[in-house]
Amino acid sequence: MPSSPTGKIVMMQGNDACAEGAIWAGCRFFAGYPITPSSEIAEYLVRKLPRIGGKFIQMEDEIAAMGAVIGASLTGAKALTATSGPGFSLKQENLGHAVMAEVPCVVVDVQRGGPSTGTPTLPAQMDMQQARWGSHGDHGVIALTASSAQEMFEQTIQAFNFAETYMTPVILLFDEIVGHMTERMVLPERASVKIVNRKQPTVSPDEYLPYEKTKDDIPVLANFGTGYRYNVTGLCHDETGFPTNDAKKIETNILHLTEKIERHRREIMRWKTFGLDDAEVCIFAYGGVARSAKRAVKECREAGMKVGLFEPTTIWPFPSEEILDIAGRVKSFVCVEMNLGQMAREVELAAKCKAEIHRVNRVDGDPITPNQIIDKVKELV
Repeated sequence: MPSSPTGKIVMMQGNDACAEGAIWAGCRFFAGYPITPSSEIAEYLVRKLPRIGGKFIQMEDEIAAMGAVIGASLTGAKALTATSGPGFSLKQENLGHAVMAEVPCVVVDVQRGGPSTGTPTLPAQMDMQQARWGSHGDHGVIALTASSAQEMFEQTIQAFNFAETYMTPVILLFDEIVGHMTERMVLPERASVKIVNRKQPTVSPDEYLPYEKTKDDIPVLANFGTGYRYNVTGLCHDETGFPTNDAKKIETNILHLTEKIERHRREIMRWKTFGLDDAEVCIFAYGGVARSAKRAVKECREAGMKVGLFEPTTIWPFPSEEILDIAGRVKSFVCVEMNLGQMAREVELAAKCKAEIHRVNRVDGDPITPNQIIDKVKELV
């Protein structure tokens, strides 16, 4: 492999880059079930994990795969599962269990069209709201996305770091475009990559309370098999981990699941901008669509149109304050998505009527082109 000042230059498919990022982050357990367009992640890890002391298991379905990931994580393993739309739907119940029990893990959803079987081999971004609201009940969510193989690698590492830091499942919302695109990327020097591992108890087993209130709102869950015994449940529970019917403790439990994310939203949220300083029109795009949007911005600028791009790489928590700030400086947003406007609704809510909201949507399985975006911008300037 050729080298650069920052690492090795490689050609890698997005899904492979995701799997490689998981290995770099310390993932040593994968459970899943084959499903297009995410299957390459499993195929990569079934070859790699056994060579480095990891475990790979193909489960009977996505429900069982999510359950296996939770079990592996409770032993201290960094655990991953990968799927697409129909499988993501099946994972929701156990995903909610991981949220309630505060079990760190990473769930990759390489999106395709839906509902139901939909369009298995074609790109879409139709699971954006499902990632936030797919599991019932009130709780916080961390979900990241990416627009390149390089970002899929980096965001997978970040997802594990967030999972271990905030003791919660983290969702990676990729799409078929970036998952199946092979392109140049750089594998950095390992010493330059920050890796986070979950906290461990500093008290004796006799003094240990798994869900005891901490200064940062993050519980300290001991690894199973290390001498610390505690209960894990999907029921509302108290600091011991056992179910409770105490109204105050139930409220404390539910509020905590949201507040531990909201309290740290500034550290979690990430975004990129391009050409926004003097923009009159802001294009809002993410994932594979952001590539077309960036090209559209360049061509619009060359034609004298003041257009910029806001690309969130953290989808949940949603960057509402940043959108509101931009809304006070631009005339309009153009929200570009391979769905019928799932995140455009969030932009509209965040903008608070300070800017017009326009949409470019496509749900036929073909990518959104730069020209489609440019045509919409021309209507506004």
